Amino acid sequence: MENQQLQEFIRFSTEAVSTAGDIALKYFRHPLGVDSKGDENGFDPVTRADREIESFIRQSISRHFDGHSIVGEEEEDVFGSKEFRWIVDPIDGTRAFMSGSPLWGILLGLMNADQPVLGLMRQPYLNETYLGSSFGAFIKDGEKKQPIFTSQTKVIDEAILYCTHPSMFVTEDEINIFNYVAEQCRLMRYGGDCYCYCLLAQGFIDLVIEADLKPFDIIPLIPIIEQAGGVVSDWDGDTVLNGGNIVAAANPELHEKTLAMLTANR
Repeated sequence: MENQQLQEFIRFSTEAVSTAGDIALKYFRHPLGVDSKGDENGFDPVTRADREIESFIRQSISRHFDGHSIVGEEEEDVFGSKEFRWIVDPIDGTRAFMSGSPLWGILLGLMNADQPVLGLMRQPYLNETYLGSSFGAFIKDGEKKQPIFTSQTKVIDEAILYCTHPSMFVTEDEINIFNYVAEQCRLMRYGGDCYCYCLLAQGFIDLVIEADLKPFDIIPLIPIIEQAGGVVSDWDGDTVLNGGNIVAAANPELHEKTLAMLTANR
């Protein structure tokens, strides 16, 4: 992909998530009906904000890039171009959104064939946009835009670890493995959804370990993490394009040591 084309995608996606953020703010911290997509054994919330944002982003993509494929959380996949595929998570962190916490975000990513080439996370309440592409990783805070970089923490016992919630671990073995790694870290905190990964890219935390993610939960975050200097993989060190169990680390050295701990305890 040529730089000029990538710049066009960046301009479009930055504007799209900004407008989507305005939609979100109409509902955030206001009375809001919540439905569940889960069965009787689980609560999987979705709100009017989720649906309106995804519909808006999909319509915008179709108008500007007719024929591109689209994969999102709330609607059926659109199969078009094999070259370009957009990944949409209208509100990553719906539980936080419905609870009034600002630790949620609008995710939009672009894949060129099987390669994530562009990722954005918009948090409109904080007026922040995180962006990653081959041009680098950046945060735009209001009108100010600056590059971001991961930390240089290379050992587990100095690392700050985040995870959204322990309930995301499906099996007892998974939670035991996570707890073992967490016990070795300097600090461990729960909460954050997509915002955790952006804090990692910005150098404030060092590790994120999670489980049972969907592709749209993680693909838009990959360019942000990697272009800031971090590494993201599954617990075996393989690709996360299909979601699954995720480990994101601030640098290759910390990632390698974390993988070794995850592997040794399975």
